[in-house]
This record gives sequence, C-alpha cells and structure tokens, in this order.
Amino acid sequence: MHFDRLRDIADRYDAFFLDQFGVVHDGTDAYPGAPEVVAALAGLGKPVLFVTNSGRPAAFNEARLARLGVARSHYLACVTSGDVAISLCEDGTIALPQDREIRCLTLSSPGDTNLSDRLGCIPVETGENADLVVIAGSQADRIAMSDYEDHLRPAARRGVPCICTNPDRQMLTPRGLVPAAGAIADLYAALGGDVTFVGKPHGEIYAAAHALIAEIPPARILCVGDSIDHDMAGAAAFGAARALVRTGILADADDATVAAQVAQEGLTIDHHLACLEW
Repeated sequence: MHFDRLRDIADRYDAFFLDQFGVVHDGTDAYPGAPEVVAALAGLGKPVLFVTNSGRPAAFNEARLARLGVARSHYLACVTSGDVAISLCEDGTIALPQDREIRCLTLSSPGDTNLSDRLGCIPVETGENADLVVIAGSQADRIAMSDYEDHLRPAARRGVPCICTNPDRQMLTPRGLVPAAGAIADLYAALGGDVTFVGKPHGEIYAAAHALIAEIPPARILCVGDSIDHDMAGAAAFGAARALVRTGILADADDATVAAQVAQEGLTIDHHLACLEW
C-alpha cells in the first residue's frame, strides 16, 4: 500500500478537517510531528478545523490541544459533537421535556457532566429515575460492559431517550482498544432504548463545521482520520476527500485488514498516511 505525505497533497485542497484522537494525539501525548503539521497547514493560509467526537465543549478541547503543543492560532475552530448536541437541543431538533426539570443520567469519563450541566438538568446516578440518558464517554477499560448493561436496562425499559455525543465504537487506551461510548449506546439501543447519535459519521457535525467555511465546497476539503466507519464514512457522506492515517485504532492493523474494512463500508480512500507527518 502506498503512503502519501501530507506535504505532497496539501496543495490539492482548500481546507482541512482533522480528527483529534488517533491522529494528532493518543489522549495523553501528541504524536511526533503532529503539532508541526497543523502549523504547516496553517502556514499555507488555508483553514484548519478540528472536527471531533468529543462530548466536551470546544474550550476544553482547545486547552488540551494547547497542552500538547498545538497552538490555537494555527486552526480556525474546534467543532465538537458535544457543542453540536447542545445546538440541536436548543433549536428543538432533539426534543426534550419542556414541562419539568430533566433528570439526567450521564455516562462518560470521570467528572464529565457537560451536556447535562449546560442544559440545566438534575444529575442522577441511576436509570431508575432518569428522564434522559447522555452517553458521552466510556470507562470500559475498567467497567465491564455487563455492568453498563445493568445500569442502563431500567432506563431502556421505561423508554427514556438517550443522546450519544461520541459515536466512536472503539477507543485507544493504555490497555489497548476497548468499547467506546458508541458501543455503549449500541448496547442501550439493543435493550430497546431510543438513541440519537451526534457526531461523526452523522451529518450534523459536518454541517456545523462547514458553516464556518461555507464558501469552500466539500470536495475541496480533506478530512483526516483514523476510523474507517466514522471519519472516512462521514467524510464520504459529506462529499469531502478522505485521508486515512494508520495510527490510533488502526495502528496494529495490516493492509489486508484495512482494505477489507474499507470494502465492507463501500468506501474509497483518497490518501493513505502512515501518520500525520509533513
């Protein structure tokens, strides 16, 4: 399989949508050379946007990127699935109860009740008395999926709506790949619950990002990601060009495995990148 370098293809595009996890960093450290790539793209005078399946707001993600060496001045915006979900709730696209305060069960990383807090919900710890379930992250590296199932079953049985602000089904941890928030949301759906997914590969997050550079047609935008069924499938549906990196969740995948997954999704990949390097 031939791997391109970004410096050799960047001139073909007028804007860049970059994934975060698995592309620029691994959740703890930036990949070698990745911050320099963002700087180099910015130096071309073309807009760079992070389009990320993060349930947290842009400011949180911007602060993390800054800690990892990605200067805020080098990209136009950080568009997060959490912020998009808030907009969809506020404009009524996602219908929420209007006649009472909403009791919200949040499943995410420790301390993350972002969506619940911003909507003014009352936090609850169990599905037994929740009016809304928010799945924004996963702790499946230390919480068994069977425990998540037990936690969610009472809410699903009562038909409580769920918003998943991170549709990723796998996430990279120091222990390897584990089920991500999207997999937990799939479990909720399997229990009979109604789930609204916000984030890649679904179109709303691409529409929100594109609204910031509406003059640039999707075909002139290069989307860079490490997930075939989220980053690449979402970019294809949006009509953008696609560059798949072999870091993140594909770090240990061989060419045959990648090719099989791409074929299964019915996709074509415009560029294969070994990593985000200039």
